Amino acid sequence: MEAIKLNEKLRLDKLLAHAGFGTRSEIKKAIKAKLVQVDGKIVTDSGLIVVPNEQTIKFDGKQVHYRSVIYLMLNKPQGVISATEDGREKTVIDLLEPEDKLLSPFPVGRLDKDTTGLLLLTNDGQLAHELLSPKKHVDKTYEALILGKVTDEDVEKFKQGVVLDDGYMTKPAQLVIKDYINVENKVMSNIEVTIHEGKFHQVKRMFIAVGKQVLTLKRLSMGPLKLDEALSLGQYRALTEEEIVQLKMHRGIHV
Repeated sequence: MEAIKLNEKLRLDKLLAHAGFGTRSEIKKAIKAKLVQVDGKIVTDSGLIVVPNEQTIKFDGKQVHYRSVIYLMLNKPQGVISATEDGREKTVIDLLEPEDKLLSPFPVGRLDKDTTGLLLLTNDGQLAHELLSPKKHVDKTYEALILGKVTDEDVEKFKQGVVLDDGYMTKPAQLVIKDYINVENKVMSNIEVTIHEGKFHQVKRMFIAVGKQVLTLKRLSMGPLKLDEALSLGQYRALTEEEIVQLKMHRGIHV
């Protein structure tokens, strides 16, 4: 789809959502609470049509500056693929509201179909490139349930890097054992692992390399961006201004 142009007419709640002032429901409540002004007048209609570059819009006294770029944090559920479109599978874009699809966001990197957690969606190509470039080594932290007892020896192996099934030696990774559980006489390990690259199925393949199996995998963070635990699986929200600035500064992008 075409990205929304600045001089196009937009619903007020859509504009504020794109500008990162909250979810649609939060914005509707704020408008009803008379926190929004258009051209100096309080408005209470969230469906009011506005033209961003021709009108002055304020949210709780702060002037709204509309951007044609969008940054969304999604708590990706299982069974959904990290793609913009697919003829057979449900994609992360299918989880978005129609107004958010208008800005043509795409997933920054991929999470496996059965992996959950943090996924960034944006139409900011420069930021996406900086986060995905193999030379950039952006930290990514996951929590996982592992079949088998993860040991201190495994922690040390991850710290040194492990050899994957194709002969590739991974960069050092930080593995933390949180606790162990027993299910039907099988030992399982709750762990957190931080990797600094993004090879195909990397976390799963690293554990295979030490004789273990990943049962569940959830991404908690990507660089300075951390999953908002208030988001249920399948829910998403716009990044805050602070989160956007942190991401850009992390990659050396001028803000």
